[in-house]
Amino acid sequence: MPLGLRAAIAAMRILGVERSIDKELHVISETGKGHAAGCFLDGVMVATGCTYGKSNIEKLYYNKMAFTLVDVKSKSAVRVSLAPEFFSRMLQSPFVEQRKRGVLPQDIPPDIADPLIEKVLSLPEKTFLLVGPVVPFDFARKKGVFDVAPCARCGEMVFVDKLEEGVAGRVCLGCNRATEKGN
Repeated sequence: MPLGLRAAIAAMRILGVERSIDKELHVISETGKGHAAGCFLDGVMVATGCTYGKSNIEKLYYNKMAFTLVDVKSKSAVRVSLAPEFFSRMLQSPFVEQRKRGVLPQDIPPDIADPLIEKVLSLPEKTFLLVGPVVPFDFARKKGVFDVAPCARCGEMVFVDKLEEGVAGRVCLGCNRATEKGN
């Protein structure tokens, strides 16, 4: 998590932006699931203010420790990733060895976790980050949808942009998928 926090702070500094309050920033994460990148992305979200609830973050599932931070107003972006050498060495740490054995992060002894966190917080950025140049990024804001209608199958209210025409009428994505699978 501290790595994501530091990486996001670096990206914001390079773009000359502050933490997002509404949707001034957008994160395109290249992380995935089922590996250590979840904590990395938590750090990115904390630093940038980009959250799934605000829909100003998306995940590409490339399973990389990288993301692009977009300044929506200036339509510029910067991509940040962990330096390959650092990333490889990081996976040899006592913390990661504990995680490989199935120890939950919160159960790793402080004498292992705390020095690692302190090290990450004090490392010069150039030793662990690759920061790309600021590039133009044509980001099109999507207007919020406020109209709802009931699903013809389950009866639940659904935002209309996610209703699909089905045999029974306009149905939600869940019911339409269930119909396609024969449920």
